[in-house]
Amino acid sequence: MCHARKPRTARRLTLVTAATAASVLLTAGPAFAHVEVESETAQALAEHVEISFDAEAESNTVGINRIRVVLPEGIAPADVAYGEGPKGWKFTSGEDGYTVEGAALKPGTSAEYSIVVKQLPDAKVLAFKTLQSYSDGRTDRWIELDENGENPAPVLKLKAAAPGAKPAGPSAGKPETISPSPTAERAASSASPAAEAKAKEEESGLSSGAWIGIGAAVIVAAGGVAYLLRRRADSQQ
Repeated sequence: MCHARKPRTARRLTLVTAATAASVLLTAGPAFAHVEVESETAQALAEHVEISFDAEAESNTVGINRIRVVLPEGIAPADVAYGEGPKGWKFTSGEDGYTVEGAALKPGTSAEYSIVVKQLPDAKVLAFKTLQSYSDGRTDRWIELDENGENPAPVLKLKAAAPGAKPAGPSAGKPETISPSPTAERAASSASPAAEAKAKEEESGLSSGAWIGIGAAVIVAAGGVAYLLRRRADSQQ
C-alpha cells in the first residue's frame, strides 16, 4: 500500500512544481507594451521622418476615442505634423505634445495613426508617453520609462546619426531683422532739411515765427506811441 501511494505523491509534486515554474516565468518577464511605435527611417538627426503608432484596444465593450502623447525631449510640438489616422479623427498640437481624437472606434479595434517629424534629435531612444482613452471615460496610462514596468511607454530606438548630419537651424542667408529703437527713429527723422532747420531754431532759443511776432508787436506799439503824441500836440494848440 505504501509503495502504491508514493508514485501519486511524486506526480502531484511534479505538477505543482511545473505550475509554479510556469507562473514565475509568466510574471517575471517584461510587461508587454500595448502601444507600439515604429519607423522605417528611425535614425538620429534624420529629417521628415514618418512614425507609426498602434494603440491596441484593451476593452471588448467600448472603443478608443482619444490618444494623448507627450513628446520626448528634442521634438517640439510645432515640428510634428499629422500623417494618417482613423477616419474622422483630428490632430491637435499642444504645449508638450499632441492629441489625436474622434468618434469611438469599434470595441476591440486598435487605434492606428502616424505623424511626421521635421527632424529627430540626436538620441539613442525616444519614449512617447501615451494616454489611451475610451468612450466610457477609462484611460490607460502607458507612461513608464522602465521597460519592465506594468505600463511601459512605447519606445523608438534610433540608429546613429549619418556622417555629417547636423541639427537643422535657421535658414542661411537671411539677415536678422531688428526693429529700430525710438532713438534711432528720431535720429532718422532729424536728417531732413526741415528737421535740421527746426533743430537750429530750437537751439537758438526762439523760432523764426517767434521773432516775426515780436517784430509785429514792436511796430504796433510804436504806432500807438506816435498816435498818442500826435493827439497831445493837437490838444495843446
